[in-house]
Amino acid sequence: MQSLARSGGSRALLRWLAARAGGWAGLLDSSGTVLCAAMHHRTAIRAADGQGAAASGGQATALAAGAARKLTERGLRSVTLDGDAGTAVLLALGGPRHQQGLALGVVVAGPLPDRLSALLADVTLPLALCWEAESAERKRRRVDLAESRGREAVLHLLMIGQLATAHQIAGALRPRLPELMRVYVAECPPGRRDEVVRMCADASEGRAWVVRCPVYSGHVIALSPPPPGPAGPLDRALTSMADRALTSMASDCVVGVSDDVPLRETAVGYAQAFHALAIARAHADRYASFGAAPELALVAGGVAAPWARALLAPLTSHAPKRPQDPSGQELIATASSWLAFFSRATAHLKIHRNTLAARLRLIGHLLGMDLDRLADQSALALALRVHAAPVPPPDRRPGDPDTEPAHTLDDLLNRPAVQRWARIQLRPLTAEGCPADPSSTLRTWLEHDAQLSRTAAELGISIPGARKRLTRLEALLERSLLHAPSARHDLWLAFRATGLLA
Repeated sequence: MQSLARSGGSRALLRWLAARAGGWAGLLDSSGTVLCAAMHHRTAIRAADGQGAAASGGQATALAAGAARKLTERGLRSVTLDGDAGTAVLLALGGPRHQQGLALGVVVAGPLPDRLSALLADVTLPLALCWEAESAERKRRRVDLAESRGREAVLHLLMIGQLATAHQIAGALRPRLPELMRVYVAECPPGRRDEVVRMCADASEGRAWVVRCPVYSGHVIALSPPPPGPAGPLDRALTSMADRALTSMASDCVVGVSDDVPLRETAVGYAQAFHALAIARAHADRYASFGAAPELALVAGGVAAPWARALLAPLTSHAPKRPQDPSGQELIATASSWLAFFSRATAHLKIHRNTLAARLRLIGHLLGMDLDRLADQSALALALRVHAAPVPPPDRRPGDPDTEPAHTLDDLLNRPAVQRWARIQLRPLTAEGCPADPSSTLRTWLEHDAQLSRTAAELGISIPGARKRLTRLEALLERSLLHAPSARHDLWLAFRATGLLA
């Protein structure tokens, strides 16, 4: 009995008891609800042949439930009750659970076996202890799940720019959200994710905000404050060693790291770390940090605000017709999530795919856009980024185009600062040693709305061939193209900007 309690827990004890009694055994609460039960297989065979009084597990359960209610109503420690299914014997469990009315019940079809009462008395204590331990473990798992969901919620709020609400929820958890941080994305086998979460917490000495990615089952996201102190050569070397600590501990992990970004730009930092992850997969040390590249929403600055405000006005002013319909804020969150994760937005937003499709149809109708077209996706993505990270309008200087408000997308892309940004984005395509005419494949892919089948047909190659070309371009551009979050929107805007200049 003690061996069963240590190895199999309450279920193993109940199976053993049912076999010894030759019937049904279970654990019930004060209302008669069966919490855990087992039935001896020989009894079940006899019942199927019509040879036993215990005709089914359902009859035995009903008889035991009636006995449990009688035990509670009369305040007894034990009770015996006869019925069509046989005889039920119930004994209240001792220990700390006794006040909650838990009882051990046995139902047998024929005469009660000898020494059944002594057997029940012997098994109550180990069963009570097993149930206590299992209940504590279930509570711990619920607490862990609640904390994990809370961290997911905080990350989601940070991604859509809701800092105040994120701080309120994060206040009940630890550590505090860092105001300046680096975003780490670690990719590992799904079965090792819990281990990697512990590694991240230990490597950061508890200072990192670690979250299991709700979109990718093999990803762990960590928001960690940058190391303190001056950024001298020694500090940079130590920082580099600390950054590589995760991959040295978990040999099958790949890590991408963002630049230092403020908390309000969590979405930017996550996109940077995800792009770095695409590069790390091809590196021998399985680690990569994001290459220096400005964020277009910050480059455009406050001059893009009028254009973004006008484009998003149908969403920000949307009033749902019914209480169950999404609000304007929900539509903006849906659009941001879908542009970042596409079909995986259902996991990010915790909604059904039909709900996502319906919201996207509504968003396209309100904005007058075709969201299947990459051009409309890119314009909406930029507007949402400007909306999420607003920058004060610059001081207007007469004759300076970078300080004049932009009212159309082409007007914005024609600005000198944005033109410089576009050249930086496309510079790797013209660097020495790159494949011949790499922009042809990329431009064709963008012109065909990032659809592999249409791109392959236009280039006269197979779909796997087109995918291999784009994979090589990921290493060249140091950006993720085929997996969301993808750089396709930025690259479409960069090509559009250089085309306007030409």
